[in-house]
Amino acid sequence: MNNSLVAVKIGGRTEHAPEVQEILTKYGCSIRTRVGFHDTDENNCSTDGVVILQMTGKEDEIKKMLDELNALHEVSAKFIEF
Repeated sequence: MNNSLVAVKIGGRTEHAPEVQEILTKYGCSIRTRVGFHDTDENNCSTDGVVILQMTGKEDEIKKMLDELNALHEVSAKFIEF
């Protein structure tokens, strides 16, 4: 699988981050690169976040990961392939 990305939007980031992290660790061998973003400034830190994953590995493993992420409350994961 080349040029495959997964975008994960996490609502309630501080509450749901441990569950998301557990799933990402489980499928860590299929993740080549991981970058996370959340809005922050001197006075505020957003409770929502986005994680971009560059994927490698088998399509069925990536689908399992997507299904587990999408089953979480306030988490939405989408697959992008170029």
